[in-house]
Amino acid sequence: MTGLIVVIVIFVVLLLVFVTIYNGLIRLRNEADNSWAQIDVQLKRRHDLIPNLVEVVKDYMSYEKETLEAVIKARSAAVDASGKGVATQAKAEGELSGVLGRLFALFENYPDLKANQNVSQLQEELTSTENKIGFARQHYNDCVMRFNTKCEVVPSNIVAGMCGFQKKEFFEIEEEEKEVPKVDLR
Repeated sequence: MTGLIVVIVIFVVLLLVFVTIYNGLIRLRNEADNSWAQIDVQLKRRHDLIPNLVEVVKDYMSYEKETLEAVIKARSAAVDASGKGVATQAKAEGELSGVLGRLFALFENYPDLKANQNVSQLQEELTSTENKIGFARQHYNDCVMRFNTKCEVVPSNIVAGMCGFQKKEFFEIEEEEKEVPKVDLR
C-alpha cells in the first residue's frame, strides 16, 4: 500500500511539473506573438503614412522622381512581405527604412519642402513611428529570447519537444542597415 501511495505522489508531482512547464511555454509563446502583433501595428502605421508623405512632396521634388518611385516600390514590397515570416518581413522593412532615409536626406536640398508644415508633420510622425518600431522590435526579440531559452533548457526542453513547441525567429536587421551612415558637411 505504501508503494502505491509513493507512486501516486511521484505521478502527481511529475504531472504538476509538466503542467507548470507547459503553461510557462504557452505564456511565453503568447507574449512573443503579442509583441509581434505590436510590431505589425507600427509597421501598418508607417505603411499608411508613406503615401501621404509621397503625395505632399511630389510637387516639390519633381526632379527626384526615381527616389519617390523607389519609396513607393519599397513600401509595396514591405506590405506584400507581411505575414510571410519574420526574416522576409525584416528584409523588406529594412529596405524600406533605407529608401526613407535617402528621401529624408534629399529634403535638405529643398528649403521650401523643409519649411512646409505638412511635410514637417509627416516627417515627425514617421520618425516617431520608426522609434516605436525600434522599441517594439527590441521587445519582440526579448520575448523570443525568453521563449527560445525555455524551449532549450532542461527539463522544459523535454516538454517543448513532446508538445511540438518550435523556436521562434528573431527580427534581425540586414547588414546594410547596421552600417553607420556617412555624413558630408562640406
